[in-house]
Order: sequence, then structure tokens, then C-alpha cells
Amino acid sequence: MPGASLDDLDEAALNKARDAFAKKYANRFNADEVQAWPLPTFLDRARVTQHGQLTRATLLLLGKRESAWHLSPHPAQMTWKLEGIERAYEHFAPPFLLTTSQLYQRIRNIQLRLLPEDELLPIEVSKYDQRMVLEALHNCIAHQDYSRNARVVVIEQPDRLLFENDGNFYDGEPDDYLEGNRVPRRYRNPFLAQAMAELNMIDTMGYGIHDMFVRQAGRYLPMPDYDLSEPGAVKLTIHGGMVDPAYSRLLIQQTELPLADVLALDRVQKRLPIPDEAVTRLKRAKLIEGRKPKYFVSASVAKVTASKADYIHTRAQDDAFYAKLLTDYLASFGQANRAEINNLLATKLSDALTPEQKEHKIGNLLTKLRRQGRIRNVGSRGQPSWKLAE
Repeated sequence: MPGASLDDLDEAALNKARDAFAKKYANRFNADEVQAWPLPTFLDRARVTQHGQLTRATLLLLGKRESAWHLSPHPAQMTWKLEGIERAYEHFAPPFLLTTSQLYQRIRNIQLRLLPEDELLPIEVSKYDQRMVLEALHNCIAHQDYSRNARVVVIEQPDRLLFENDGNFYDGEPDDYLEGNRVPRRYRNPFLAQAMAELNMIDTMGYGIHDMFVRQAGRYLPMPDYDLSEPGAVKLTIHGGMVDPAYSRLLIQQTELPLADVLALDRVQKRLPIPDEAVTRLKRAKLIEGRKPKYFVSASVAKVTASKADYIHTRAQDDAFYAKLLTDYLASFGQANRAEINNLLATKLSDALTPEQKEHKIGNLLTKLRRQGRIRNVGSRGQPSWKLAE
């Protein structure tokens, strides 16, 4: 970028970039070593500059807001727009390494109670998963067709988020990446994509779409939808609420369903066609009912009647369920002592357990998460206080 210099870079973004790079390569470099590198050396090693020269990628990811004029006529902008009873919008300029998180914070991310208490054990999940939102937003930045001089737009509607960016889907189709086996062979913006990978914003192995779908299935909500109907544009919808309660109930009860079956059930709840082989498979498993083309999620599987209430309240969830409740709590409130964690989890544990057994199970869960490096004790041994390790 002729005329651009290191003075055009944002100090906070540079600090975050060093931290992200050090975390990505923790097995190769000591964090203090990365911090000690001269700035030009770090930027070249992080592949955001070329032989010490600033690039468009450098300014998009790390540039100051007031330096975005170097990228003209491209607006270098992301826009959040709120639609519904209340209306609002805000534009976000570089450095995108920081402002993608700022845009996420504008989104109204309340906790959802998916199902009525008298029908099924209530399960609370956040309306939107932060990692999914940032994955979608970072993909928009990485794959945008910057020659079209358009901004990235995120539209928040009452029950969903819509991500819009210019440029066709560059290598294959979204469905090619659902199983996590397709590796992209090319990128529209290879230097930008590589820089974002070095800063831990995206991966370049094609896992992002697969991970988004798996995470949404684990939250019992409808699968994301890609819309490629408009030439030269990609639109992605992430749902923040139920479409068919029977679908969510089924996923809660049958947590080991293959992703292919979840995807087919999602199409059934959205009244979309599914292949004949999927129909045969789902009917054999008694997961769907009806006749072509009007299939629906099987009521005999999804319905939980009052006579089953005792079973629901005594059934144990797996550790991943309790771990997510705890990590979501810590993400929202920063830290929690043991009493607060007990209050959070005790009522969610099986009623078949005694108070002593519940206390012991919570202790085991904390130990397991600490050993996995997911949480850490910032208090004392006698009075622990837990925070997320990240």
C-alpha cells in the first residue's frame, strides 16, 4: 500500500495480534519471545506484511480507523443492522481483528428456554453461539470480493441473524463442506486468508462450516441456511429460535444422531425436500412420519408426555451439558465461586442423586475442566474462584 506506514496501525490490535499468534504457535515459540520481536519482524512472520511493506490485509485487520482511506474506494466497513419493533444500525471500521468482536457485542444474545417445563426438562442455551457468529463474520471478511467495493452486512432480526457479503461461493458449494472432509484448493483472497489464519481468526482446511453446523446441532436449534440465489453474493442465516419444537426435543433426547440425519431432519422441519434414501433411513428409525412431500418429525419420538416427567427429572445429562452451562455462565459473568457454581448446577443434576452425590459430581466436573485447561482457579485452595482459562 503506497503511502501507508507502521503509524497507520492500531496499537491495541497489534497487541492482540501478537497474543493470537503466540497462542497459535505455543509449541514453537515462547510468548515472551514473540512479544520481543521488532514489529516489522512480527508482521512478516504473521504474514500480514510482505518484506516489511504494508498490504491491504494489514490495514483491514490491524489498521487504525482513520487510516481506512488508504483502501478507498473500498468502504472497509462492516454494518450491523437491527430490524423489528426496534430499529438501529452501526458501522464498524478497521481494525477488523478487534471490531468483529465489537459488532458481536451489539447482538442481543439472551438465554433461551427451549421447551416448556411441563413437557420436557428446560434447557437454557444462548440465542447465538459466539464462536459461530465470529466464524461467520470472519468468513465474510476472508471471502469478500473486494473489487465490488461493498461492505459486509449483518442483519439482526427477532429470531435470526443474516450475514451478507459480495462475491460468489469461491470453491465448491456450502454442502461440500458439511462433513468436514473437503479442503479448499483456492481462495479469492489468498494473502488475506493466510493472514487471518495466522491470527487465529479462521482455519484454511475447510472445517469452519462443518463446525458451525455441529455446534448448532449441539444447541438443539435449526441448522444454518446458505442462500446463493443472488448472483455474486453469499447470504447465511443463523437461527436464534425454534422452527419446530419436535425437532429440538428429538435432538435433546437423541444426542448421538449422525450429522447427516440431523441435516435431513432440519430440512423436514423447514418443509424442504430430502432425498429418497434419507426418507427411507429416517422412517426406518421412526424419526419422521407422513407421506411425500409432507413429512414431519415423528410425534411418537419427539413428544414427552406428563407420564414421563419422573424419567425426565431423574435422567442424567452427559458431562458436556453441565460443562456448557458452567462455561456459558463464566463467559457471561467473568468468574464464580463454588457456592455460585453449586446453585447453577445442583437443580440441573438428576433428582436421583443425593445432595452429597451432587456436591461430589460438581467437584469432579471442575477438576475435569481444570485438567483440560478450560477453566482456572483465581482464588485460593480453600476458597476457589473459577474463570475461563482463555
